[in-house]
Amino acid sequence: MPADDRDAPPTAAGMPSSAGLPSAAGIPSADEPAHARAADAGGRVEIVALEGIPEVVAGDDVGLLICDALERTAGVLPLRRDDVLVVTQKIVSKAEGAVVDLADVEPRKEAAAFGARWDRDPRQVEVVLREAVRVVRMDRGVIITETRHGFVLANSGVDASNMGPRSGGIVTLLPRDPDASAAAIRSTVRGRHGVDVAVVISDSFGRPWRWGIVDVAIGVSGLHPVEDLRGAEDADGRVMRSTIRGTADEVASAAELALGKTAGRPVAIVRGALPLRGEGSIGEAIMPGSFDLFR
Repeated sequence: MPADDRDAPPTAAGMPSSAGLPSAAGIPSADEPAHARAADAGGRVEIVALEGIPEVVAGDDVGLLICDALERTAGVLPLRRDDVLVVTQKIVSKAEGAVVDLADVEPRKEAAAFGARWDRDPRQVEVVLREAVRVVRMDRGVIITETRHGFVLANSGVDASNMGPRSGGIVTLLPRDPDASAAAIRSTVRGRHGVDVAVVISDSFGRPWRWGIVDVAIGVSGLHPVEDLRGAEDADGRVMRSTIRGTADEVASAAELALGKTAGRPVAIVRGALPLRGEGSIGEAIMPGSFDLFR
């Protein structure tokens, strides 16, 4: 059948290509054996927010807190192989001590000037700049940066919301290694409940040219964050040449509908989504700089 290349990425010669991302990116492709690929979700996905997770502080074992919450939440046990635990970044960062006391921050001149002009706390601006490896744009009170993880997002992921009793005086940073954070939670849950469920660490990102934030995956364990369908046939038998599903982001965004932003529920189970299982890394979802059309 003819290939559908309407959205295929351009090559250096400007023509569509089915080659897509380099193999070094490790994206599972349509060449994977059938048993390794994600199954059809069957039209039904269930999302359950876990109950009873307390305010998290440095040193807490998030995996154990989740295990306790699983036992408190009706209808989620026993766990199933098609379950994905979605854990919001905030509690992971708090538990790992990725927190900055703004009283200890001395803003540089650039941060002070930006804060004064745009009515932003210059200490927070300073933390944002410290966490950035590249400032993409800094204007109109908005700071878009690239982090050491490779994420391009607002404010380097520095967040002052939902900080508990010290709200306004502290901010959280992104976990240093979100994949490792996800792996530790996965191991704890597997040890206590005997089922190897996948884990996604989520955070809220904005989107280019659209209002509104959505939750995306910033760390994974037990699944691949993307599934490359290039080379597979669609429902009409046409070969897809550009379709790469961001399944971990879809799972994270779905979970946020049950978690909300103000209800104090930081963990959910997404059941039945059937992402591609395997020992993946969030790096698989990060587009190489050579594909960035805006640099």
